[in-house]
Amino acid sequence: MQGGTETDWVDRQIGPPSMAKPATAERGARASRGGRSGRGGREGRQARHEAAERPAPAYITRRIPFYELLSEEGLDLIERHADRILGEVGVEFRGDEEALRLFKEAGAEVAGERVRFAPGQVRALCATAPSQFTQHARNPARNVEIGGNHTVFS
Repeated sequence: MQGGTETDWVDRQIGPPSMAKPATAERGARASRGGRSGRGGREGRQARHEAAERPAPAYITRRIPFYELLSEEGLDLIERHADRILGEVGVEFRGDEEALRLFKEAGAEVAGERVRFAPGQVRALCATAPSQFTQHARNPARNVEIGGNHTVFS
């Protein structure tokens, strides 16, 4: 070796032993600055959790009028075509025996898993649905109003 012993070479590469920190000192330094990644440890987790608990609006309430995008004639055309498709083709409800039973009780034609509707029947069924309801969350602060003048983004 040039210029000294093997120990001298190691000291030049990584520093003398007096400069090296023991592993426990390194861990202590990491802990004092907030953990391995500097995210703040327990306090950081609590702060992030509290920030996440701030209530975010689950829906917005409309304050502008509704716009008519189609005339009555256009809406009637769509409804006639929907009635034709629902009557001729129908809708398949795979693996949902309860839905099939309910549609049969409501007067729809059920053949296997396919349900066909008479003209106007779907509109009559939709008229029985409430215009507004509350979708309940596990946390009551996060309940969402569906329908009415509420717009839900999900």
